Amino acid sequence: MQQKMIYEPIKWDKPHEECGIIGVISKDPSVHVAQTIFQGLMALQHRGQEAAGISIVDANKTIHTFKQEGLVFEALTQDILAKLWGNIGIGHVRYGTAGSGDILNAQPFHYETTQTPPFSIAFNGNITNYPILKEKLGTKGRIFLTNGDTEVIANLLASNHMVAENWVENLAFTTRLLDGAFSIILLTNEGDIYAYRSGNKPLCLGTATLLGTELYIIASESCAITSLGGTLLRDVAPGEIIHVHQDHFFHSEQIMPVSPHHCIFEYVYFARGDSLIDNRSVHRTREQLGRNLAREEKSKFSSAIVVPVPDSGRSAALGYAYESNIPYDEGLMKNRYVFRSFIAPSQAERMNLVRMKLNAVETIIKGKEVILFDDSIVRGTTMTRIVNLLREAGAKKVHVRSSSPPIANPCFYGVDFPSQQELIFVRKINLSKSYEEAIELIREEIGADSLQYLSIEGLIQAINLPKEKLCLACLNGKYWFTHEQTKKYLSDGRI
Repeated sequence: MQQKMIYEPIKWDKPHEECGIIGVISKDPSVHVAQTIFQGLMALQHRGQEAAGISIVDANKTIHTFKQEGLVFEALTQDILAKLWGNIGIGHVRYGTAGSGDILNAQPFHYETTQTPPFSIAFNGNITNYPILKEKLGTKGRIFLTNGDTEVIANLLASNHMVAENWVENLAFTTRLLDGAFSIILLTNEGDIYAYRSGNKPLCLGTATLLGTELYIIASESCAITSLGGTLLRDVAPGEIIHVHQDHFFHSEQIMPVSPHHCIFEYVYFARGDSLIDNRSVHRTREQLGRNLAREEKSKFSSAIVVPVPDSGRSAALGYAYESNIPYDEGLMKNRYVFRSFIAPSQAERMNLVRMKLNAVETIIKGKEVILFDDSIVRGTTMTRIVNLLREAGAKKVHVRSSSPPIANPCFYGVDFPSQQELIFVRKINLSKSYEEAIELIREEIGADSLQYLSIEGLIQAINLPKEKLCLACLNGKYWFTHEQTKKYLSDGRI
């Protein structure tokens, strides 16, 4: 009997953001926006690679939704886009944390019943109390086809629409039920787009011009707006609802006071370097992370080069090199045509596949003392392989630097970290008597000559926001959500 071969995917040593969202509305009904949404999603591709989707409202007030697994250009082909006619629409790229990777969990999520006007939603984040809400909705007869939190939000909107006077009131009440971190864009068949930001996930507003017609654009990141030749107007404020109608009626309403808890990993890794988040340049922030680490540096180097892990370590490595006056060089080259995960039948083959993604430049590395810079160290597995690549290329020494502090806790807000047991810092701190001893054990495992992380204080200073306005839970274990408001609204019979 032939033995069944087990195929295990390589786990790249990076966290994953959940999703990217965009909404586009043209004042001129003859100007169709499907291609514009496609281009915006291409700019947001880094936020999710599992699936992509689009919803468009046509002239007959019908919402057409198409979604498919794969990258944006794979899922939304030109043949598909040519069939989606309409001047208002929303789009989504997915990397799932709540719910499986099944196509049923892809977005936008379209909802339509005889009791509720048709609508579609694009959602980025994670609702920590969605099992509670789902159970309550189930007792009201609601049936669910997916195991994700987006369908729960859609059912809440549908339930609340029966008692709310309008969509703003509906969205205001629905978002008060949701614990967690999220941004959401809602599309109605009447030609309206509504957007809400809870304060942890980014969301911004801008304008652009298409065929002489002004567009309003709401997107996860400003890069989606500027890549369309548009102009960023501002970030959506935490707790704010924005309403744009197809005739460009614009309404903004602060529905409740929200204390923002900005995700630090947007600045460290997730967001694209050319984006502005809450008026802060992502690239310049990362550069400052590197500068701050150079100021905290414990080692002194008389002859060394700074080498980034491409592409995520580049901005911080530049800052480190500027501050420490150490030469910067591109000692690792990245194959941009390799997908983020591989399937390989053996451990040896999985190890070799890393070389397909990264390769050391021997003429730069050989005989040099290398300061290897990356944005974070999660499991430590990929960093170990990169250190080995540099040694094989002739590096005299390899000093590893991380522009984020050690990741020590799981995230419940839409960032897909590995389980706590897989985090290299957690594994080592559990075997240690001190932070310093844990760092030494990590250094030994990854094979580096020295290892240093940026401090939490250095991180906060670089982002330049008050500590109380940042979510640092993955670093210090201080979570800010509660389910008290959920219990309150469930108990008064509103849903």
